[in-house]
Amino acid sequence: MLTHPSIVLLLRRHHLFSQLPERVFEDVCNLAVLKRLACNSTLMHQGDPAKRFFLLVSGQIKLFRVTGEGQENLVEIIQPGQTFAEALLFSQARCYPVSASAIKDSVLVSIEGTHYRKALEDQPKVCLAILASMSIHLHQRLKDIDNLTLASASRRVINFLLQERDPRDGQVVLQVSKRLVASKLGIQPETFSRILHRLVDGGLIAMERRQIRILSEGDLEAYQQ
Repeated sequence: MLTHPSIVLLLRRHHLFSQLPERVFEDVCNLAVLKRLACNSTLMHQGDPAKRFFLLVSGQIKLFRVTGEGQENLVEIIQPGQTFAEALLFSQARCYPVSASAIKDSVLVSIEGTHYRKALEDQPKVCLAILASMSIHLHQRLKDIDNLTLASASRRVINFLLQERDPRDGQVVLQVSKRLVASKLGIQPETFSRILHRLVDGGLIAMERRQIRILSEGDLEAYQQ
């Protein structure tokens, strides 16, 4: 049961819960559980029964798949305020398609899926909000697939930098390690570092630890290697 006022408010403001009648929202909170995960702790494994979905309160969670060869492929990094695994409420999948583990000490709200789905039966606005969220995720995944299958390693890195930049000053702050970014882009960490240094040498970016500044967006976009 959730009782902490700030966490209840965070949940209430999220689009998955903001349209729920107060009584229904209270029922959801009564069945929700606050979970704390230490860094590197596992929340769920790929193939586990999909009974709950989650909202991240603080920390960072990585979603990843493990190949038959044991290689870990990063799918997404979850940031505070984001939910994950809710799409499974509306699919025939009975198991989580990804694993999830903490890359920082994290606090999550764990929500019972079956009860929440029943609560939505008379809430068309919430269902539409969920469909919109799922559509956004689908388009992002399609862009990721195109990037991985059609683009060279250098182009993947450039696309990532352009996508993640702050439009005000061209800054890119890596929220996770370079190893995880490389995994997300489907390249080796050494390749990622080599491409970044090549862009630095070419005067296209400046880099200091996890902070990258795009010096010429047009030249970076046009870069071919």
